[in-house]
Amino acid sequence: MRIALSLLALQGVIGAFDTLYYHEWRARLPARGPRAAPELLLHAARDLFYGILFATLPWLAWRGSWTAALAAVIVAEIVLTLWDFIIEIAVRKDLGDVYAGERVTHAVMGILYGAMLATLVPTLIGWWQSPTALAVEPAPVAQWLRLSLTVMAAGVLASGLRDLYAALGLPHGGWPWTPPEDGSAPVPPEAS
Repeated sequence: MRIALSLLALQGVIGAFDTLYYHEWRARLPARGPRAAPELLLHAARDLFYGILFATLPWLAWRGSWTAALAAVIVAEIVLTLWDFIIEIAVRKDLGDVYAGERVTHAVMGILYGAMLATLVPTLIGWWQSPTALAVEPAPVAQWLRLSLTVMAAGVLASGLRDLYAALGLPHGGWPWTPPEDGSAPVPPEAS
């Protein structure tokens, strides 16, 4: 479990970079209005599933039938990620597609996620063979790692709520970016 949670934490750090640098700064997705809504909705849903993983794996044991529920969360996140790879091509067409560095970042994150899942499998098998219970059982890792993952859970859930808010076209959903009048890419507030 130590390796799985360490890889999950690394995934969280790289995911935060991807969100802040590529989604927010470079593409300014929240300010792109209805054009970015399909991608933002997928990000919001994925962030919910990541939030569940970050918040629970360090603290809870998903035993018995609960293991199937956790597996469903993992599969749902994978399906949404694959769907996002398709949707972002259409959403980012007027930007010239997804940025090259962002594609590399996504590939690295996919490799890390696969490695995390591979190292989590023995724990899942053990949980599956246990009596059904969602039990408070802190993972046998350093306290700082459990707390870091908990902070990451809050961050990814906040990011998902931001994306949902922007996708729904609610007031100031693109903040701090100014939506362009001519349909071009959003610009930072100081450039408008």
